[in-house]
Amino acid sequence: MSTSKLESKPEPGEKPKSRLKPRSGDNRRGAIAGLIIAILILGVGWWLARDLTAASKMQDCLMSGRSNCNVIEPAR
Repeated sequence: MSTSKLESKPEPGEKPKSRLKPRSGDNRRGAIAGLIIAILILGVGWWLARDLTAASKMQDCLMSGRSNCNVIEPAR
């Protein structure tokens, strides 16, 4: 019987065909893009948490019946 070229074993004296390797630059590009996206999400989350905390403190102050709820910065 004849052997076909679809077999995974190379014939004697023939080099095995290597699979194409992805370029390392593509892998790094994806990793850097993921890192940038993660940093952006963390930054937006941090900003949102601070903003919501400030709004909550202001609402608590107003709900307690006070009329002067402005933030007073301490003198340095």
